[in-house]
Amino acid sequence: MLATLIAFAAEEAEESSKTLFYVCGGLLAVWAVVVSAMGIKAHETFPSSQSALRGVMTISVVLILAAMASAVITG
Repeated sequence: MLATLIAFAAEEAEESSKTLFYVCGGLLAVWAVVVSAMGIKAHETFPSSQSALRGVMTISVVLILAAMASAVITG
């Protein structure tokens, strides 16, 4: 029994926290839902300008890269 507890504690100590990945992935998922809702609601005019298009694309790329990097870091 004691050996099992020690082995379990050793495994837990080696595992890194996945909190960063969960936060980045959650933000990306929320962003995807928001952009989808905006696109469905105003599909004819979304995004309304070239600068809005660049903004949506930039935010999307940053969130994707953050989720990917955090997956590698915490993996």
